[in-house]
Amino acid sequence: MATIDAGDLFPSEHMQRGVSAGEITQIHRGDHYADEGDRFELDGDQFEVVEIRERTLGDLTDEDARAEGMSDMEQYREMLNRAHDDFEWDPDSEVVMHRVEKVA
Repeated sequence: MATIDAGDLFPSEHMQRGVSAGEITQIHRGDHYADEGDRFELDGDQFEVVEIRERTLGDLTDEDARAEGMSDMEQYREMLNRAHDDFEWDPDSEVVMHRVEKVA
């Protein structure tokens, strides 16, 4: 277990506010940015990475999109297109899910 910078896992202030508010509970990234048990702080609260899982973009569901603060997969895809230059949705692209929970 390590202490990590919240910005390494959730790179935008918008995402960090969503995590702090409990609206964002996971993020899929192109690589491992944390390990299970790692912790970070946001607005005085501690959060822990409780699950890491390798997946593909094609595995993602509307439930995953909602856990990342989006309304559905269509909005999630639009966000990826805005966030990444030359992004093309490939259902076989590998991603890493990082799920977090607030530490009581």
